[in-house]
Amino acid sequence: MAKPSTTFTCTACGASHARWSGRCDACGAWNSVAEESPLSAGPAGRSLGARRGAALALSDLATEEAPPPRTCSGMAELDRVLGGGLVPSSAVLVGGDPGIGKSTLLLQAAARFACAGLSTLYVSGEEASAQVRMRAQRLGLESAPVRLAAATSLRDILTTLDTERPDLVIIDSIQTMWSDTIESAPGSVAQVRAAAHELTSFAKRRGASVILVGHVTKDGQIAGPRVVEHMVDCVLYFEGERGHQFRILRSVKNRFGPADEIGVFEMTGAGLAEVANPSALFLAGRGAPAPGSVVFAGIEGTRPLLVEVQALVAPTPHAQPRRAVVGWDGARLAMVLAVLEARCAIPFAGLDVYLNVAGGLRISEPAADLAVAAALLSAREDVALPPETVIFGEISLSGALRPVGQTENRLKEARKLGFTSAILPSDDKTGGQSGLSLTRMGDLTAFVGDVFGAG
Repeated sequence: MAKPSTTFTCTACGASHARWSGRCDACGAWNSVAEESPLSAGPAGRSLGARRGAALALSDLATEEAPPPRTCSGMAELDRVLGGGLVPSSAVLVGGDPGIGKSTLLLQAAARFACAGLSTLYVSGEEASAQVRMRAQRLGLESAPVRLAAATSLRDILTTLDTERPDLVIIDSIQTMWSDTIESAPGSVAQVRAAAHELTSFAKRRGASVILVGHVTKDGQIAGPRVVEHMVDCVLYFEGERGHQFRILRSVKNRFGPADEIGVFEMTGAGLAEVANPSALFLAGRGAPAPGSVVFAGIEGTRPLLVEVQALVAPTPHAQPRRAVVGWDGARLAMVLAVLEARCAIPFAGLDVYLNVAGGLRISEPAADLAVAAALLSAREDVALPPETVIFGEISLSGALRPVGQTENRLKEARKLGFTSAILPSDDKTGGQSGLSLTRMGDLTAFVGDVFGAG
């Protein structure tokens, strides 16, 4: 390894010299030239060497800055997930299953932002311009001032963006973009990384907002390297079942707002319609009380949400009982079944267990443990719970019920939809009057005994 060469710099004016001298030739100061160590050390051609860069302007933590300006689209559900609107110089990555409605959502959003005053450019790499125009006509958006292009060459797209200087760019999708400096095929890891880096750098450099559409893998993750998710400022997932008309736009990363926020849409013939009260929509088809049906009061981001948890327990003819879960974590279901058997002496051996979250919603918070246990016990004992009761609480491995957050918001949402009672952990703090009849439980054994009878 070659020893890095040293430089001599004037401490008065910063001029560099090849060797030491008593007087600086640039400013004339005496005894100001000092030897300076290299900026970094390493193999030749790979280290930063001796050449120094410009000093950065530093600030302290108390420096006050105005919050970034936001542009609202007028779609309240989309603005909620974005954290209050679209931020200039931001990069947003939207992922979802094929055919879930990503292009429909973003075309509607592009029209709204364009009508709000943003110069909007929609670049389609998967569809021809005629196909996008047909979708716009079906949605009634053909008069929106959105400029359209169909291209996949990254060089051509960046040249156009530098010329047009739009405020918002939508790339559908990042997997179809390709750079002529990389030999691999479009959609490969190298191409996706390069395209995302160039488009994100353009957003930061030109002050434009860029929305990238990403494909997902069989596991539901955005295809391509995980580094793409780290490059962007916001990552949104568009979720839903094709058999349901509901669509959930979920924020899993947001540098300008809360993560895990959701927006609820309904797929109609005229496009995606916003759902202002998703709790009422998810509970619309409940019908008469039935065994295995429980209403869970959950929190998605900052929004309280009531959803129906359904369970079916039936004898199995097979040696290995089946455990099928839709909308919840299968490992968490196994934990709840184990706690019921170990702490409450309620076995599920020889029984098939099916669990479903109605409406195509996916629940991830531990507060659903008690509602799932209640649904399982209701299905096993063939006893229907009162239809006007909501249930929530986290179950520990010891069988104790742990408190959950935002209890007041959960109860307020339940009261607004006409529920009259709630079952919750005894340590939950409800503050003032909730307007509901509250039943507090300390552990799972007490819950089983009081609600379903002993054992």
